[in-house]
Amino acid sequence: MTALLECLTGFVVISLLAPLFAHGGTLPAQSADSERFSAAVNLVEKHSKLIVLQSPDGQAAIAVWPAMQGRVLTSTAEGLDGYGFGWINKELIASGKVQLHIQAVGGEDRFWLGPEGGQFSLYFAKGVPFDLEHWYTPPLIDTEAFDVVSQTRTSVRLSRSSTLTNYSGTSFDLRIDREVRLLSQADVWKDLKLGQQPGVKVVGYESENTLTNTSSRRWKKSSGLLSIWILGQFQSAPQSAIILPIRKGNTSELGIPVNADYFGTVPPDRIRIGEDHVLFRADANYRSKLGLSPQRALGVMGSYDAQNHVLTIVQYTIVPGEQDYVNSAWKMQEEPFRGDVANCYNDGPPAPGKPQLGRFYELESSSPARELNPGESVKHVHRTIHLVGSSETLDRVAKSVLGVTLNDVNELMK
Repeated sequence: MTALLECLTGFVVISLLAPLFAHGGTLPAQSADSERFSAAVNLVEKHSKLIVLQSPDGQAAIAVWPAMQGRVLTSTAEGLDGYGFGWINKELIASGKVQLHIQAVGGEDRFWLGPEGGQFSLYFAKGVPFDLEHWYTPPLIDTEAFDVVSQTRTSVRLSRSSTLTNYSGTSFDLRIDREVRLLSQADVWKDLKLGQQPGVKVVGYESENTLTNTSSRRWKKSSGLLSIWILGQFQSAPQSAIILPIRKGNTSELGIPVNADYFGTVPPDRIRIGEDHVLFRADANYRSKLGLSPQRALGVMGSYDAQNHVLTIVQYTIVPGEQDYVNSAWKMQEEPFRGDVANCYNDGPPAPGKPQLGRFYELESSSPARELNPGESVKHVHRTIHLVGSSETLDRVAKSVLGVTLNDVNELMK
């Protein structure tokens, strides 16, 4: 390798002067130089510092960005010169500019807080209309840095204290603690409840996120509550599809299978609702979003990119019997704590002739909204696993973990 590497206190930092690494593996079919993990790291390092956590064999790696809330920017399963799975807004990062409403730089695992809309919103000032013109992401979860508390070769802990005020005028003194861990291959297969599959390249990591009430008053439902919200943006391909396993049961007991009306009705050729799963196109050609209620969510979701043979699995904390999740709809709400546990999003033009944000899709999960006494916390774990291999092997994993075959997914994409 010709790259300049710097080892600091047990973790690897890629120098901003580092050229691209010599290619040492097989990149997915769609890969280009700009999609490589090292290219993303080098781009960001011109403006900021990243912490790269890497497996002992050098194949699995993730890039953590402390200056952007400790988000996992991107990951790879094929060494530092391998394909980067995270969607990154390269143009915005290269410009060095700060956007007004949201600093949409991308990232596979970024920390946000909910709710987004409604009378307890964190994104709208008191009394303003719920529209894009008045929507602003709080700097705490948009442009402010988290402090690095400690790090090892495979983990980093970060923290940040702040105060936020919601649409109703309620202030929250809070502390966010976040630990990002790169998982070993043994841990990945254990989490998937599978034996190691031959010929599969793997990268897995998780973020453990804790929100603590540091004020002197109890957080109450009557004045608004907060929830941890983790969002992952991934590179889309023409044959990408999202897989949402759901709890089986009739609507009279469990409610609708999936909330599909965030941005209007999803065309029938873009979604397929089965008895125990939902399939959803993630080709970045049509702006749409889905949500799963606590009655339907199972703590796991995924996606499959047939072109690049990538199966992505996201596992997240879900507490049986927990019902209070924030409602992020952009309106005054009759039921502000009847929101979704998990969401997925496919980007596309917001209106005819309007430019879209990027070629990406999202997998998201949220913690419950809880009344917290001073010093009490809520914790949420969000785990991301990427597997690259043959369709036959990935089919076995998909059937075991997500309850669908890849043939099911391919049928949607025809």
